[in-house]
Amino acid sequence: MLRRFNHVAFRCTNARETTDFYTKALKLPFAHAVTNDIVPSIQQYCPHIHIFFELDDGSYIAFFEVPLAAPAIPDRNTPSWVQHISFDVADDACLATGKARLEQYGVDVLGPVDHGFAHSIYFFDPNGHRLEMTYWVENRPEDFDRYRAEAEALLDAWETRKKTGFESRPVDA
Repeated sequence: MLRRFNHVAFRCTNARETTDFYTKALKLPFAHAVTNDIVPSIQQYCPHIHIFFELDDGSYIAFFEVPLAAPAIPDRNTPSWVQHISFDVADDACLATGKARLEQYGVDVLGPVDHGFAHSIYFFDPNGHRLEMTYWVENRPEDFDRYRAEAEALLDAWETRKKTGFESRPVDA
């Protein structure tokens, strides 16, 4: 039934700045923009622009600028590394090219980080959204079969660990 993402949408502070970043630093096509004063789904007044950037698979990452709404508040109870958007790249060369382009654009980039199954770089967009570029090193069909086969057992082990407890010390957020 669900085939792929059509789009994922996030808030931005400045649509022009966001467009410049996603088209120049990430080289995504600026595919669509919609402006409304009334939110179509809930029929409430909230002037906004909704901007879309297209990925190679035909899906989109989109943003809303909503200038009359209160500023977004970061979730202080969630470490900054948790909520992020990860973009797939073809290989380590694309990862290196992406890192170099971001650094030329003035973006601080963490990595590459070797996760074993994947290599990643991490950075923030102008809105404070944490982004990742990932190359799956283990990307053969048998690798994905193994991931699926291990998933339920890993989740069960995690649930058991939550019941037995964790080391008692502050979380490095």
